Amino acid sequence: MSSFVTGDGRTHMPSGLMRESLVSKTLIAATEGGRVRPMVPGVKFIAIGGQSIMDRGALVLLPLVEAIAALAKRHKMVIGVSGGSRSRHTLAIGLDLGLPIGGLARIVGSIEEQNRNILQFLLAPHGGITFIKEHFQDLSMFLAGGLIPVCIGQPPYHFWEPPPEQGRLPENGADVGLFLMAELIGAEHMVFVKDVDGVYDADPRKHPGARRMAEVTAAELLAMNLPDLPVERELLHCIERSRLLDRCRLIDGREPALLARSLDGEAVGTLIRASTRGRP
Repeated sequence: MSSFVTGDGRTHMPSGLMRESLVSKTLIAATEGGRVRPMVPGVKFIAIGGQSIMDRGALVLLPLVEAIAALAKRHKMVIGVSGGSRSRHTLAIGLDLGLPIGGLARIVGSIEEQNRNILQFLLAPHGGITFIKEHFQDLSMFLAGGLIPVCIGQPPYHFWEPPPEQGRLPENGADVGLFLMAELIGAEHMVFVKDVDGVYDADPRKHPGARRMAEVTAAELLAMNLPDLPVERELLHCIERSRLLDRCRLIDGREPALLARSLDGEAVGTLIRASTRGRP
């Protein structure tokens, strides 16, 4: 799109962005393609559910912590966590008080910080370290030192949360925020660790014949319009639009051995991928 022009002792870089509107459809289409550089490639990104894992306490969380500590010896990884039941309680109070959407998105993040701190304390003997946005550019140093960065995902937009299509809850929650972080890093693998063994075509608690999908595209899941999902719907849009990370896996954290199998490339749980592999 741009090229260097020399000849008068100076270097010029003519660009189509200079005189065109940045909302022009033609210009936007012209920016498609080209190389996207991952920030810290080769990282495994593990997103741990708040209500599904953290809120279950020691019985579920401690074995998972031990599994992460063992895996960190042979994998570079970043751990993300969401808020769980306390985030829902906080949202309920915010809704009752009539807070705007940006205010709701802002207050949830502080709850997730509590879960992040709990997880960091548990992982501290194994190199767990608090990872906040102010130190994002230090990530490569943390990983080179054998540390395990622990972060939150919600909210990715804070006060600038876009209005939701329906209802008053922020559409961009922890699942979206952690995926955006993994996309920026250029993670080679992302796994959501929750209390389900995958995505089903119906609620298995209500429909005994529900089928677990070993692999499904984000577009297919959106088209199915299921009444409930174990991941945020906005995450599916992000997967379809991603440039570096075009898939993620959902596994059951109540079975810690599944995490090692997932990071080693085994097909466990459900793989959610983009409709097209490797967008230009």
